Amino acid sequence: RVNCMALHTYTAPPAARHPTPVLPPTPRQEFAAFFPQIVRDLTEDRLGHPEVGDAVARLKQVLEYNVPGGKGNRGLTVVAAFRKLAGPAQQDPESLRCALAVGWCIELFQAFFLVADDIMDASLTRRGQLCWYKKEGIGLDAINDAFLLESSVYRLLKQYCGKQPYYLHLVELFLQTGYQTELGQALDLMTAPVSQVDLSRPFPAVYKAIVKYKTAFYSFYLPVAAAMYMVSLVGADDYLDCYGDPAVTGKVGTDIQDNKCSWLVVECLRRVTPEQRQILEENYGSKEPEKVAKVKELYNALGMEAAFREYEESSYLRLQELIGKHAQQLPQDIFLDLARKIYKRQK
Repeated sequence: RVNCMALHTYTAPPAARHPTPVLPPTPRQEFAAFFPQIVRDLTEDRLGHPEVGDAVARLKQVLEYNVPGGKGNRGLTVVAAFRKLAGPAQQDPESLRCALAVGWCIELFQAFFLVADDIMDASLTRRGQLCWYKKEGIGLDAINDAFLLESSVYRLLKQYCGKQPYYLHLVELFLQTGYQTELGQALDLMTAPVSQVDLSRPFPAVYKAIVKYKTAFYSFYLPVAAAMYMVSLVGADDYLDCYGDPAVTGKVGTDIQDNKCSWLVVECLRRVTPEQRQILEENYGSKEPEKVAKVKELYNALGMEAAFREYEESSYLRLQELIGKHAQQLPQDIFLDLARKIYKRQK
């Protein structure tokens, strides 16, 4: 007779379990995981020092609030370009750590610019959180915090690359790029004076200069040039000319309120009738919501969104042509990856 109870209580032995394979980190995960080391490098040895401990603790706050949280494309480009350009003998763990550190140097460099830019533009939020200077107890002390971010770049370069033959090249590269970016910021501020809207200025030429100096040099030139120096490839200018006039987003943000020389207003001025130009002159550069809305209505009436998509498409094709022409002696993927990151971006 079959023991029914035994049938009900019988449990089959568990199937053999195979351990879940551990996947290697993605480039983005690897880059992000290195940031805590950057913070330790800049703060750990002096946090307990009685003379400067409080200031170093402040630096730690500044770093952790302002540096991560972005897309990280500039820093990731350094590492990706280094890996594509370096020979097998150059890709030892210590050299890769240097590439990661230089990538984070560019992210600190950007944070320095953004903290200062937010103060100058009286912005409210950055990367989904309050601008640093808007946080309680910070205010205009954020100016010195921006300086701390900038000086931290050169401390890291000395720590990670100080004994390398390319060290001086990197220092000069960051200094020159900082100067160019600050020239671009000066142009941006000078062409957007408070309560003084002048739409008769040569906006297309001004806009191109602002884009080139304020954005292109540190966003596109700096990451690839840094990697080229790290693998002893010089002559970076010859290969990076294709990003001298990059396709950039026509995002609005607070450009209308801040009287900024943006792509949208430049192209809008090409299309307006005299009556529409009058609307623009009466409402552009104002923080009043009703006036901002009128400018946006004018943009919609002129089909500016479709115009930008057309411009973006033609610019992307032009970039591909320039990459093919100027990057013949380098892996073109480096430049194509950069182009893809700004093509049809949403933020």
